[in-house]
Amino acid sequence: MHPNLETRQESMALCRPMERTWTFSTPSGLDVARSIARELNLAPCLAPLLARVGLLELDRAQRFLFPRLRDLSDPFLISGIRAAVDRIFYGIDHGQKIVLYGDYDVDGVTSVAFLKRILWAYGADPTTFLPLRLEEGYGLSKEGVERCLGTCRPHLLIALDCGTSAVDRIAEIEERGVDVIVIDHHEAKHSVPKCRAFVNPKTSSSYRYLCTAGLVFKLCHGLLRDRRLPNVDLKDYLDLVAVATVADLVPLVEENRTLVYHGLRRLEETRWIGLRALMELAGVTPPVRPAHISFRIGPRLNAAGRLGVAQDALDLLLTEDREAAANLARSLDWQNRDRQSVEQKTFEEALLRVADSFRPEAQSAIVVGSKDWHPGVVGIVASRLTRQFHRPTLVIGSDESGEGRGSGRSIPGFSLVRALEACSRHLRVFGGHEMAAGLSLAFEDLEEFAGAFCLIAREQLTPELLRRRLHLDVEVTGDDLNSHLLGSHDLLQPFGIGNLQPLFFLRGVKPFAESKLVKEKHRLLKLCHRNSVLRAIHFNGAKERLPRPPWDVAFYLESNTFRDQVQLELQIEAIRSSTED
Repeated sequence: MHPNLETRQESMALCRPMERTWTFSTPSGLDVARSIARELNLAPCLAPLLARVGLLELDRAQRFLFPRLRDLSDPFLISGIRAAVDRIFYGIDHGQKIVLYGDYDVDGVTSVAFLKRILWAYGADPTTFLPLRLEEGYGLSKEGVERCLGTCRPHLLIALDCGTSAVDRIAEIEERGVDVIVIDHHEAKHSVPKCRAFVNPKTSSSYRYLCTAGLVFKLCHGLLRDRRLPNVDLKDYLDLVAVATVADLVPLVEENRTLVYHGLRRLEETRWIGLRALMELAGVTPPVRPAHISFRIGPRLNAAGRLGVAQDALDLLLTEDREAAANLARSLDWQNRDRQSVEQKTFEEALLRVADSFRPEAQSAIVVGSKDWHPGVVGIVASRLTRQFHRPTLVIGSDESGEGRGSGRSIPGFSLVRALEACSRHLRVFGGHEMAAGLSLAFEDLEEFAGAFCLIAREQLTPELLRRRLHLDVEVTGDDLNSHLLGSHDLLQPFGIGNLQPLFFLRGVKPFAESKLVKEKHRLLKLCHRNSVLRAIHFNGAKERLPRPPWDVAFYLESNTFRDQVQLELQIEAIRSSTED
């Protein structure tokens, strides 16, 4: 064997996903939860899930399971909304030039499209502006602002999904006679911008979970509260809010749950021609779930902004022409394929670099970088490495000027943005959330920065937090797996951050027939438990050798429609021999 190939294979062997410890916890309040499950005619085995999310009062459980738009709070309770509404109407009434300055990701682009359509309805014609990722970087950068002010000449600039950390830049913009409104949800640093209106719930104790599109929904609710428009129904925009909320990885809790719950239903019959064209191309059919956004819609909308200019995504969401919508959808699909190719190559190279140095017993974080990596895919690569190694991970690429631009993903218990703030002397710019963040730095500072970041992770992350676990929610039997359980399970939707899909557990399962391989990657199984024969699929399971039966099986509950019949299907997450502890 060639020595380089042998070294490569040994390195890749070190990079296999870390083993997971199976854990099972019994929540408190089970008796109350069982009573509520009976009252609401839910499958009895779901009582532990009600207890886990704190649904121990009948009224609260009903609001969670059957969320209503009428229960949404007054938009003016969010700080800054009143000032933003007043300033926007002033601009409309006086015929001022309004510019919507957005980020190039899904949340930013959907927010711009949403607000532009509402301002259109009020008779305004706002200009949209998206920065060029490679040349101008994220947010209100010096280069982006100069191009915007020079070409658009606004009286009012509304920064969407950016601006919180641009304190000095916004001061400069206002000094030049341009009023600024910030609608953003990124973490604030030591101070916030002084501008005509600043809307960011991260600076207060309420509504911290909303993404920017959710805040735009609140803003537009405020606009319509003050001046009704007979032909505008905010429900038509809930699909945009749902797409942004799921794609931006914000928690599906409180009002976010309500917005996404109804937004997914609106998405199934969206009135936006471009969004419909993209869904048709991506094979998204009802019932639409968060996974459709995460893996089919979101990546295509993100693709243009990752490798080039996000304008295609914005044009798609704004077009009223079917032929243009079809062309833009195809363009985004092609760009997504290019993105996947670049991402996979970067991931493989990053994986080899990790294998050269990573030792799980000694390292609490991962930092890798290369001037050859495209900054548009480093966030996805960081996400994949985080899932594989269960470590906070930063991946740094390079823009056209040679500056390092990176993105990171974290694990529960470790705030990325706070860690970056603690070693900010090595950085030029940074910002983001607890679980995801971005940064820029000089490449010559990368080694010193990596050392400082990994030291912070080692000080803050305990061995318990670094242990990769498989958290089992409910143990069931084959007899429990029926249509009643499937219907009750669907009431817990939508699943995502903050409302994780429950992981079920079957103990002592036997194979009913020989397993079959699909596309040489996935494994189809028929399982037997008690009196039930169960259909199961293990995605990418062909790579794993089946242990000796009987088996313990951890799985997610899914439905599969075959010949107009809805069938219950087990989506296997992990499988082990029942002889293991």
